[in-house]
Amino acid sequence: MKFRLIPDFPGYRTIDRYILLKFLRTYVFGMVMVLIVMVVFDYVEKVDDFTELKAPTDAIINDYYLNFIPYSICQFSALFCFISVIFFTSKMAGQTEIVAILSGGVSFKRLLWPYMIGATLITTLTLVLGMWVIPVTQRASIEFQDKYLKKNKEVLYDKHVYRQIEPGMFAYIRGYSPNIDVIPFFALEKYEDTELVGKLEAASVTFDEETRRWSANRYVTYSRDSLGILHAKEHAYHLDTLINLDARELSQIKLLVKTMTIGELNDFLAQQRSKGSDDSYIIEVERHTRYSYPISTFILTIIGVALSSRKVRGGMGMHIGVGIALCFGYLMLGRICEQIAISGSLSPLIGVWLPNILFTLIAIYLYIKAPK
Repeated sequence: MKFRLIPDFPGYRTIDRYILLKFLRTYVFGMVMVLIVMVVFDYVEKVDDFTELKAPTDAIINDYYLNFIPYSICQFSALFCFISVIFFTSKMAGQTEIVAILSGGVSFKRLLWPYMIGATLITTLTLVLGMWVIPVTQRASIEFQDKYLKKNKEVLYDKHVYRQIEPGMFAYIRGYSPNIDVIPFFALEKYEDTELVGKLEAASVTFDEETRRWSANRYVTYSRDSLGILHAKEHAYHLDTLINLDARELSQIKLLVKTMTIGELNDFLAQQRSKGSDDSYIIEVERHTRYSYPISTFILTIIGVALSSRKVRGGMGMHIGVGIALCFGYLMLGRICEQIAISGSLSPLIGVWLPNILFTLIAIYLYIKAPK
């Protein structure tokens, strides 16, 4: 029995297999070539750090580059899908294959069927990687970069951490790192509206990550009297306090959320919302991005087919040029909207999905115009 990469199913014809195989082969070949180039350039850029900091070869391969590859696939999947569609479809159009297919009674809508199958396979792959695989692999990758890349050393943890632990209560930690036993400075601040009404400060503090208890031999408290004057009081006895602050929250939130699976991300978002934390914007943007980017594969595929299915002057070069321009437009718009959403000036839902909405309108226009 002959093995087929794409099995038969109702409504699936020879022409569908022909287009789908071209789609997937072009996508895989293009992705592999670009990944090889990316790995080579990345290694050349970082080889000095690897050598100087004596990174083990197995750690470079297993902890860094084997995690670098799926991360890159997820990041560039939709765009490579778009370029692949334009490349092989414009080639088919140049050889009048598209004209022959449409002249044979196949509608433009029916022509899209194998493209949508391919987009579904790629979207499913990207969703699985982005939701569950990459967050887990990124933990080892970030730990490796923190240890063996100079510019990334200690980047996982801010020197100054300011977190809201409950409405009106803020914690400030200076110099935290899991590699040190004593934290230089710790403070708790309590606000009513915008006015500071109480504060606790301690130096040379220890932190137990399991119990979330902060301990110090001496500390100072500040309280505001009826006249609005802050009074300091020094305490010589031992401080042992428990606050609603997870050790993970002491790391940079933008890096932290990339190491969480979708379930962990949803739980962390609920936790931060209950505290009234401003960091919830960063978490929401990350969550919406994990859905919006894979879904964009369908939108960009339709645009790619509509653009490249006609034989025009300039041929494949014209199609690829327009495609690359649209890619850069999508990336730039997405990045700008994400940053606006993170700042809180725009809803994360709108900020992340706005590029997809706009490009969906472009896809609808081109889809209507293409058969004509």
